[in-house]
Amino acid sequence: MPKVGMEPIRRKALIDATIGEVGRVGSLDVTVGQIAKRAGMSSGLAHHYFGGKEQIFLAAMRHILGQFGAQVRREMAGTTTPYARLQAIVAASFHKDNFAPEVVAAWLTFYVQAQTSPEARRLLRVYARRLHSNLVFNLRPLTERPEHVAQGMASIIDGFYLRHALQDSLPDRAETKALVMEYLELQLQRAR
Repeated sequence: MPKVGMEPIRRKALIDATIGEVGRVGSLDVTVGQIAKRAGMSSGLAHHYFGGKEQIFLAAMRHILGQFGAQVRREMAGTTTPYARLQAIVAASFHKDNFAPEVVAAWLTFYVQAQTSPEARRLLRVYARRLHSNLVFNLRPLTERPEHVAQGMASIIDGFYLRHALQDSLPDRAETKALVMEYLELQLQRAR
């Protein structure tokens, strides 16, 4: 007989195990069995909750995106200016939980997965549109080229994730945030 109330706990354990295994391996070259073992359950139970590896990985990415969104909201709490909201988005992008090595590895895998998986591509587009929309909304009062600057900021943020995944040493989060904000400052100076 199934234990009542265990499903959310087990799903969360499988999601955390997926992020951990992808981070350990650096790709989606992991099995459901490895994920389940790390979560402390059978692969049959993992298949029961998610169906297969792609579904578990997509659930993990939804979790990561949800954490990112929650961090953006926390960073934005109390901000009153467009510039401060832009700083909050950048701060959330490089928050220690969002910029952790295993999360960055999951992002890199997600970018690759989106090339062949329609569901991953759709999820990536949702994230990209939301980020772009938030950046453009806050850039409109600051520059005549909000779309252009938003594209540059998003590209720099994504670029740091790629560099983080491919470098032996971890980039300093404060320095990384400062570089994104320097780009913003340069673009705003051009608009003055």
